[in-house]
Amino acid sequence: MVFALNINAQDYNETLHAIRSAEANSALRQIMNAQNANTGNYDVKYHRLELNIDPSVATISGDVTTYFEAKEAMTEITFDLADNMIVSQVLQRGSNLSYTQNSDDELIITLPTTQAQGVLDSLTVSYAGNPVSSGFGSFEQTTHGNDNDPIIWTLSEPYGAKGWWPCKQDLIDKIEDIDVYITTPVLNPLNKPYVAVSNGLEQSQVVTGSEKTTHFKHGHPIPAYLIAVAVTNYEVYSHEVANNGNPFDIVNYVYPENLASAQASTGVTVDIMNLFTNLFEEYPFADEKYGHAQFGWGGGMEHTTISFMGSFNRGLIAHELAHQWFGNKITCGSWKDIWLNEGFATYLSGLVIEGLDGAPSFKSWRQQTVNNITSQPHGAVYLTDQDTTSVNRIFSSRLSYNKGAMVLHMLRKKLGDADFYQGLQNYLDSPDLAYDYAKTEDFIDVMEATTGEDLDEFFNDWVYNQGYPTYAVNWNQDESQLQLMVSQTQSHASVSFFEAEVPIRILGTFGESLDLVLNNTINNEQFFETVNFTVQEVLIDPDYHLISKNNTVSLSTSDFNFDDDIILYPSPTTSVINLIKPEHIEVETIKVYNSLGQLVLQHHWSAQIHLNTLASGLLFVQIQTKDKTITKRVVKI
Repeated sequence: MVFALNINAQDYNETLHAIRSAEANSALRQIMNAQNANTGNYDVKYHRLELNIDPSVATISGDVTTYFEAKEAMTEITFDLADNMIVSQVLQRGSNLSYTQNSDDELIITLPTTQAQGVLDSLTVSYAGNPVSSGFGSFEQTTHGNDNDPIIWTLSEPYGAKGWWPCKQDLIDKIEDIDVYITTPVLNPLNKPYVAVSNGLEQSQVVTGSEKTTHFKHGHPIPAYLIAVAVTNYEVYSHEVANNGNPFDIVNYVYPENLASAQASTGVTVDIMNLFTNLFEEYPFADEKYGHAQFGWGGGMEHTTISFMGSFNRGLIAHELAHQWFGNKITCGSWKDIWLNEGFATYLSGLVIEGLDGAPSFKSWRQQTVNNITSQPHGAVYLTDQDTTSVNRIFSSRLSYNKGAMVLHMLRKKLGDADFYQGLQNYLDSPDLAYDYAKTEDFIDVMEATTGEDLDEFFNDWVYNQGYPTYAVNWNQDESQLQLMVSQTQSHASVSFFEAEVPIRILGTFGESLDLVLNNTINNEQFFETVNFTVQEVLIDPDYHLISKNNTVSLSTSDFNFDDDIILYPSPTTSVINLIKPEHIEVETIKVYNSLGQLVLQHHWSAQIHLNTLASGLLFVQIQTKDKTITKRVVKI
């Protein structure tokens, strides 16, 4: 229904705006922090976080044990840790190690002996403090509900983890597995039971007096920014995903005051999970769980296995779940490649509209997405170094989210569904990328290897460079032969020409309809199509499969003899045509088409073309110069 379509589209776009704003704001305080060169000499293998949290008090304390392997000989190890978090002790096999903290948010620990390259070792940092919050994250203590129930939650994207625990928070090193122990009071000040949330699968709850320790274990590689905890008086309920006989739970942690509305909204997560599983692969963390944890903010954050949610509308559920594949299993390897997270999650949210609401709703989604992209004439999906200094540019809803999503849709239309989805499956399954980091060139390599196609031009035009095309189609009809000339202008000078498959719809005077796709590779290119009805109207991309704007169509009253400088004779002819051209015109190819639009002859420049092998009838001679395409008619008798 139209009403439902409009509601879905509006809901989705409002959700996208909220998602984009939130992800940008969460980065605001941290974005200027460059990767710490002092943490590059080791690989993190394992963390055990033993945390003490009381949601009514904005502090944290605990012990973090880290197993690390030396990439070179090491005499000291550096962790990222905010300088207001106070370290009280560092232990290695029962021995105290010396350490310093500095204003660069570094914890520098002196090792007792030189640790050789390739050697695995461990140590435990004991610390405490009141984490600095930007008002958004990375560690937030607030309340919810009419009773002002206390809650503490974290949101560390991109570099906020160091605000509340000692870690290595770059985009080059994933932790292989983690254990998280969260010790809290059993009850909040209103005698309501506290429930703790973190990544992975809950292992146990142990009550000791007035305290409870909840243990979570996550057994897949994870970057520091995706580790999260939350504690409040949650209500907990689950949905089961059948997963082809290997079921797992979607565990929902929600505020009691929102339980009924959440239960009415989260069931669709199973449908979305099944859709993504069928299109791509099994949920990457099916041996553990997926879940939602409500937190004090209107957007969402895709922590591995547990998305923190400000609401439970379907668009937000779809976006954050999509990140479990694109963002969590494979994480963008730099800010320049943020579209590998956000463009993919945005497109998968569109696929949910396609899969659950049908083609008309998906068309509406594409229309609104294209309109947003083309609201400005410039902007690339891929970021420059300068771009990465701007939070608003990194998290641009128009470019990183929407244009990235529509680039994927155009790639899908270019390759066809079979190759497109196989390519994404291969990308997710790549031994070099799965549960690791990827850059744009890695994605391109996988798609080219899958399809055997050279995609450099496509990605140069649509990802690395800027803008979009505007099309003008000129057409006329001679009996059943439809001639079309496709011209193009570009909104930005970085692209000289957008090679693209241009969808065209032909409408007849009696309601007939014919859909064509014109492989437009040069400007002023001409196409010949057999249309067995009288054409009334020609439409350019009526279903919004292409990023373009201000397209126009006009009916030509000429025979498309656009350049009288080239002379073709005789017509009619029995076997031979002659061509005369000025010396300044360079002809690259000559192509001859029959009345069905089939290519029947191709030549380099020649002043004389023999047609004796061709059947009699109307022929179109297409002369390609460096600047344009010229078409002449000839009748062979």
